[in-house]
Amino acid sequence: MYALVDCNNFFVSCERVFRPDLRDKPVVVLSGNDGCVVARSNEVKQLGIKMGVPFYQIRPLAEKYGIVHFSSNFALYGDLSSRIMRTLSRYTDDLQQYSIDEAFMDLSYITDTAEAKALCERIRTEILRGIGVPVSIGIAPNKTLCKVASHYAKKYAGYHGVCVIDSEDKRVKALGGYPIDEVWGIGRQSVAKLQAAGVRTALDFASKQALFAKNLLHQPGLNTWRELNGEDCISVRELPEKQSITCSRTFAHGVTDRDLLEQAMCQFCANVAEKLRKQHSVCRQMIVFAHTSRFQEQQFIIQATVTFSTPTANTQEMTEALLRVVRTQWRPNTPYKRAGVIVINVSPDSGVQQSLFDTRDRQRDQRLQQTLDKINNRHGKRTIGFTPNIPTEKAAELYDIGAKSPAYTTRIQDIITLKC
Repeated sequence: MYALVDCNNFFVSCERVFRPDLRDKPVVVLSGNDGCVVARSNEVKQLGIKMGVPFYQIRPLAEKYGIVHFSSNFALYGDLSSRIMRTLSRYTDDLQQYSIDEAFMDLSYITDTAEAKALCERIRTEILRGIGVPVSIGIAPNKTLCKVASHYAKKYAGYHGVCVIDSEDKRVKALGGYPIDEVWGIGRQSVAKLQAAGVRTALDFASKQALFAKNLLHQPGLNTWRELNGEDCISVRELPEKQSITCSRTFAHGVTDRDLLEQAMCQFCANVAEKLRKQHSVCRQMIVFAHTSRFQEQQFIIQATVTFSTPTANTQEMTEALLRVVRTQWRPNTPYKRAGVIVINVSPDSGVQQSLFDTRDRQRDQRLQQTLDKINNRHGKRTIGFTPNIPTEKAAELYDIGAKSPAYTTRIQDIITLKC
C-alpha cells in the first residue's frame, strides 16, 4: 500500500499557522504583484471564487465578505513544507515528494490495512499539532488510486482526513464519482479525446479495454488505465522531467535602475539553476529577456539566447552569461516592466560531454556549488550566493508585495515575540 499526504489549502494553511484569528474566515493568497488568486480557503471556495481569477475582479466581493488577502510568502511555505516532509520521513524509508504540499509514502512494510489507517491518522494528528497544517491522506495500492482516495479524504468530513481504497467495491464506488478531468496523469488534450469518446468518469475509462487506452492515449494513458484497475506501474521518479524551466516576473513599476534589474534577473537565474539541479538536469541554452510595457508607444527589449559549450546547471556560470547580455543591451532611462530567464535543451546531468575548448574548472565549480547549496538548504534560501539580495524595501517596491506576511521561521527579525 501507498499513502498520499496532501496539505489542505496549503498556502492559506501556512498563513493561518501564525494567524489563528483567521481560522474559519475567508482567506486568499495572491500571485506575483498581488495579481491572481493562487490559494483559497474553503470559505472562499464556497463563495464561488475560482482559482486564478485576477484579484481586482473580486475586490468588491473581498470587501463585502471581509476576505483577507496575502502576498505569496514562499520562504514561509517552503520551510513549513520541509518540516512536514521531515516528519513523514520518520515513518517510511521511501518518501517521494511530488510537490511542495504533496508526498507519497511507501507503506509496504505494513501488511494490515487497519494498521496503515491508524498510522496515517497518527501522522495527521502529529503534523497538525506540531506544525499546524491540516493534511488529508489517501491510502491505496498505487499512486493514481491514492490521488483518488486523498480527494475523498479532503472533500468529505466523514473520513476524518484519511480515506482508504483497499477493496474492489471501494475502487468501483470511488471511480464512479470521480470526474475524468481530475485523474492524475490525464491532461487537457487527453480529457477532450476521452470526453469525445463518451468517457465522463474515471470508472468509464477504467471499464474500457486496454487497447482503447493505448490507441487513444498511448503508453502513458495505458499506465494510468492499469493503475485505475488496481495495478502498480507508475513511479514518481520515472515521471518525465521538465524540458524547459521559466522564472519571470512583471514588476509593479518600470525599472530604470540597472543594478536593481540585474539583481532581480540574477535571482531568476538562481531559481532556474536550482530547479535544474533538483531534477538532476543541465541545460544547453538559456534565454534572457527584459522588455518595457506592451502598452508603451515605443517598446525596448533586452533579449538573447545563450548557448553553453558544455551543458550546465551552475548558478555562477549562468549568472555571468546573464550579466553579459544585460550589460550589453541595457538602455539608460528605460523603464523595463517585465523580465525573466528560460532554460531550454534540458537533459540529464549524467554523462555530460565536456567541450574540447572548455576552459572552466568544472570540478571546482561543482564543489563550490554543492557547498553553497548545503549552506542555503540549512540556513534558508539565498543565505549566500553570487550576487547581493534585493533589500527588503526595494523588493516591496519592485514586486508590490505590501500584503506579504513575515518570514516567521526563516528570518530572525520576524520571529514572534510573546508578551506575558
